[in-house]
Amino acid sequence: MKKNGPAPEAAACLYVGEVMHQRIKPFGHRFQYKVFSLLIDLDRLSEAGRLSRLFSVNRANLVAFYEKDHAGAEGASLRSYVDKLLANVGIAVPAARVLLVCYPRILGYVFNPISIYHAYDSDSRLIAMIYEVRNTFGERHSYVCPVTDGEMTPSGLRQTCSKLFHVSPFIPMGMRYQFRMLPPGHEIRWRILETDAEGPLLAATFTGRRQAMSSRNLAGLTLRIPLLTFKIVAGIHWEALRLWVKGARYIRRPAAAAPVSDKAEPVIVEAAE
Repeated sequence: MKKNGPAPEAAACLYVGEVMHQRIKPFGHRFQYKVFSLLIDLDRLSEAGRLSRLFSVNRANLVAFYEKDHAGAEGASLRSYVDKLLANVGIAVPAARVLLVCYPRILGYVFNPISIYHAYDSDSRLIAMIYEVRNTFGERHSYVCPVTDGEMTPSGLRQTCSKLFHVSPFIPMGMRYQFRMLPPGHEIRWRILETDAEGPLLAATFTGRRQAMSSRNLAGLTLRIPLLTFKIVAGIHWEALRLWVKGARYIRRPAAAAPVSDKAEPVIVEAAE
């Protein structure tokens, strides 16, 4: 953790790396893609939007971030929505800082399979995570996970929660998520292990190295990894086709889950449109 350094001081920055998924059973299936993610401070959105001519906040650009793409209710800030989620799980004092890591819009389009909020107190200690998950059916669910004693280790954060939201049509409910997270610093590393009663079924990882938010970096990344968010959605459907060809069993989508839960029991709040 110390080697990785503290959370970035900038209002926004980029993490460039790779996403990997490994299906473990009943057969193996693996893919890996180059990606870049945006980290943005929810209290400094205006400042973030001035860091590059190629990046804007809440308005169109080559690369953009819109609060409405996440859980923010119409007319309310994303930060106020996050404060409400944290208050509902017992964090009475608002976080001093909230950093969101997600994919930005590219040429107006975005799809985020997972977006992760990191909430810090006034001493820069990580006090909560929000794992905001989407599926290709247009549904969204947020797992709100306060950081409790023993979860933060020298190698990163370890959290678990029950799966309450349908994502893949080839993976049933009744699973557990094991999150192994290196919070953003010089690098960022996510490892999410999905397990059933017999053990691991799917491992998903993201590893990235920090780059400054600048026009030069954005221009280079959008050339080297063109149409990033379009390729994410295309990749999801391509890998689903490959799984189906391999014999994966299709699972009918259940009724939509409550939009928000904590690590233990569902916590229902009004969903944003």
